[in-house]
Amino acid sequence: MKKKVWVLVTICVLAVGSLIGMNGTDLSADSGKAKAKSYNNSKVKNVIVMIGDGMGPSYTSAYRYMKDDPRTTQKEKTIFDEHFVGMATTHPDDKEENVTDSAAAATSMAAGIKTYNGAISVDNDRKPVGTVLEAAKENGKATGLVATSQVNHATPAAFGAHDVSRNNYNDIADDYFDDMINGEHKVDIILGGGTNYFDRDDRNLIKDFKQDGYNYVTSKEEMRASESNQLLGLFAPVGLPKAIDRDESTPSLEEMTTTALEQLSKDKDGFFLMVEGSQIDWAGHANDSVGAMSEMEDFARAFEAVIEFAKNDKHTQVVLTADHSTGGFSIGRDGEYNMNPKAIKATSRTPEFMAQEIMDGASVEDVLAKYVEFEFTEEELTSIKEAKATNDVDTLYSAISEVFNDRAGIGFTTGGHTGVDVPVYAYGPKSEVFSGLIDNTDIANEVFEFLK
Repeated sequence: MKKKVWVLVTICVLAVGSLIGMNGTDLSADSGKAKAKSYNNSKVKNVIVMIGDGMGPSYTSAYRYMKDDPRTTQKEKTIFDEHFVGMATTHPDDKEENVTDSAAAATSMAAGIKTYNGAISVDNDRKPVGTVLEAAKENGKATGLVATSQVNHATPAAFGAHDVSRNNYNDIADDYFDDMINGEHKVDIILGGGTNYFDRDDRNLIKDFKQDGYNYVTSKEEMRASESNQLLGLFAPVGLPKAIDRDESTPSLEEMTTTALEQLSKDKDGFFLMVEGSQIDWAGHANDSVGAMSEMEDFARAFEAVIEFAKNDKHTQVVLTADHSTGGFSIGRDGEYNMNPKAIKATSRTPEFMAQEIMDGASVEDVLAKYVEFEFTEEELTSIKEAKATNDVDTLYSAISEVFNDRAGIGFTTGGHTGVDVPVYAYGPKSEVFSGLIDNTDIANEVFEFLK
């Protein structure tokens, strides 16, 4: 009888063990939730928050289709799938709107509060609320912000500034220099776009940062060569080009993230880093599946670099999520039960890039032949030429995008945001706190706990 009991116990142990993920995460069911359980009791020294702006669940699903190996029968897991722990609710505290914008959502993840759409780490009374980045700096840690948008855009701004409106770009840029903690600038590493907001007629913030000891860089080569632990890198007037449209001088999100990690990790007290894949959202607003998947690949590579760093460090907590979903992105459209990623993979530039070249004087046929591997139908060419005749680049951009969307089997329901829950991914000593169904404010509140 005892022998039977021990056999049963062994089977149970093996069954539970089979549910343990490679990163020490228990994915067993608990009332329908994915439950993460950490087996690493290390202290959290460094915190990395990654935000795929606009990256709702359909984006990560579509990325899995994109990365699938057609030679196998199963859909291979992506870097995101390997570290999935739950979902997050995203609604703001806004009297007029119950679907969040990036500012309100980023404030929730940076400051742990609900607020109105457009708010940059201020509450509904327009009063500043402390952020996790500020808490890290107060505790003597190094801090960094990395984005593919302008670095004073809504998401990075909510971590490093305070303003009643996300649209006050100049004031937010000023905050990065003027707001001090213990006599020090709040953000040590700032990488992304935005020279238009830092070098203005009324103020030259680049000069100010350089005078205070920051190394200023404008290219990938300069960034890689820098050994400064205070670094301002601005690589575009506003946002960076989409990933597949960048030239050799413009760094990828992975390269900016790796540079930030190299410099921030020099601080013996640890660091806080926020990394945003900003333009997943911009592509979603434009209903551009090619741009969206280009940005997803850029974001995924940055995530891989972060996971590699955390695995080697063992004292780094990583959490990755989205602020909201954008565009009502759907896999499958018009009653067809199919997604064809080949259509998206067949181009070496985004529809946005091609539209601009055509508006600059190149012929429709020459541009499409130069960047796209498949032959366009007469109907597709007619729709693009009619859009060109409007002399509006956005209309042309939309017409080219629609060809790829239709061929790929991808649809969109809106040019704005949607209110769906967003996926949450985690790796590190305390990943279990992000498991199951959480609210976006829980991310900040847990990070505050790590920083105590």
